[in-house]
Amino acid sequence: MTHDVINQAPPLIGHDVSSDRALLDGLDREGADWAIGELRQIGLLAGSAKAQEWARLANDNPPVLRTHDRYGHRIDEVEFHPAWHDLMAVAVENGMHASPWTSARPGAHVARAAKFFTWSQVEAGHGCPISMTYAAVAALRHSPDLRAEWEPQLASRTYDFGLRPAHDKRGVLAGMAMTEKQGGSDVRANTTRAERLGDGTFALTGHKWFNSAPMCDVFLVLAQAPGGLSCFLLPRVLPDGSRNAMRLLRLKDKLGNRSNASAEVEYDGAVAHLVGEEGRGIRTIIEMVNMTRLDCVIGSAAGMRYGLTQAIHHTTHRKAFGKALIDQPLMRNVLADLALESEAATTLMMRLAGATDRAVRGDAAEGLFRRTALAASKYWICKRAPVHAAEALECLGGNGYVEESQMPRLFRDSPLNGIWEGSGNVAALDLVRALAKEPEGLEAFFAEVALAGDRRVGDAAERARKTLASAGEGDARRLAEELTLVLQASLLVRHAPAAVADAFCASRLAGEWGRAFGTLPTGLDLEAIVEQAS
Repeated sequence: MTHDVINQAPPLIGHDVSSDRALLDGLDREGADWAIGELRQIGLLAGSAKAQEWARLANDNPPVLRTHDRYGHRIDEVEFHPAWHDLMAVAVENGMHASPWTSARPGAHVARAAKFFTWSQVEAGHGCPISMTYAAVAALRHSPDLRAEWEPQLASRTYDFGLRPAHDKRGVLAGMAMTEKQGGSDVRANTTRAERLGDGTFALTGHKWFNSAPMCDVFLVLAQAPGGLSCFLLPRVLPDGSRNAMRLLRLKDKLGNRSNASAEVEYDGAVAHLVGEEGRGIRTIIEMVNMTRLDCVIGSAAGMRYGLTQAIHHTTHRKAFGKALIDQPLMRNVLADLALESEAATTLMMRLAGATDRAVRGDAAEGLFRRTALAASKYWICKRAPVHAAEALECLGGNGYVEESQMPRLFRDSPLNGIWEGSGNVAALDLVRALAKEPEGLEAFFAEVALAGDRRVGDAAERARKTLASAGEGDARRLAEELTLVLQASLLVRHAPAAVADAFCASRLAGEWGRAFGTLPTGLDLEAIVEQAS
């Protein structure tokens, strides 16, 4: 007997991924409790062996670019493993893309956020085209005619993969191309040019360094028109069935997000339609960017929840020195700290989704709050994801460093949301600009924070105001951090168990915290915190 397998955690399958108290409480609080049935179905599928196998196969078999067919014709197609299409079909059929835009039901964007959070824990890469499609509709609202033409298909719950004219498809998906190699986040330095054609369309010529989800049917693109930088809608296939002059040069070989395709592209007179006003491209596409920034927060929160779940599962079943790891005092401190970070991120995510839903429906106050809160949260939540993933991985010891655990995939994916839609500096500086341009947004933010009626939160809010009063561009990151932490604390004081709120305030606000997870101060109810997360 040389190979008895003992003291190993069993596979984590057959559970409901949506069974998360912070998520479900937020769903009810933000007006989408009507979606609980659908969410539970997605959660059970997400916890199944079948879905987890789809995720593994989609990442072990990344997309492949086919530039030409066997006869030499240019086709520019991206091939995916069937498991990718299985993941995509679930997301589309459950309305995680653009379907909230066509729903009159209050809370539709909240329900979508909860579904996206739950399903993203299966596999993060396929969330890119889902998120792009969700966000594209917001930008199209600047052009009613284009919206009327494209929104029904973008919101369709039918996943119909393949390059064909949009009028021949039951549903379409959207991507985006802003970044150029010489400009990066400085999109005003873009050189792709747009020349007006006689029929009112434009011909785009240039190069994009990153094209998100190049296998999609239609893209929002920034280009320099005669009137200045403008936003355009560029279909992959023209109405007559011919391929638009959008050439896929290569797929990016990325650290993570490997199941999803990202490409360099060239436009050689590609036909595109103006979205919004000529010369106001940034203003137009920022609607899309803000929606995808919300998804950056959701995706990072989902990654934290996945890592926490795996860590709790492993330490519950793994024994060392005579008892389960989860019962070891130092491990319990680590798990409780990870749980605080996860619950705070999830609660904040649901509040932002609720603000988005109400702002879309005309609530100006919620729109002001969201502008400040989302800019700060995009920076901080996405910054916390990689360190959270690293600590959760370490809870599994050597097992967590092995690909079969899927924790390395979580770790590789974790930095992406911090880069996507503006890296840390861009997000923090966007907060500073928002506060300068719309100071009323800051007051809406602090009014929300004050709802906690808690001295600890109030003191931290005053410290944040002092930081704000003397902050320059070089202080933007610290400001974003302080604002996000005080908002998270306010939300937890109001909505989380006292053990969770007290520990968060003691560590994140009062400074009784070390510089790594697992350094919570003494005197806290760590067992209750871990139980809340289990």
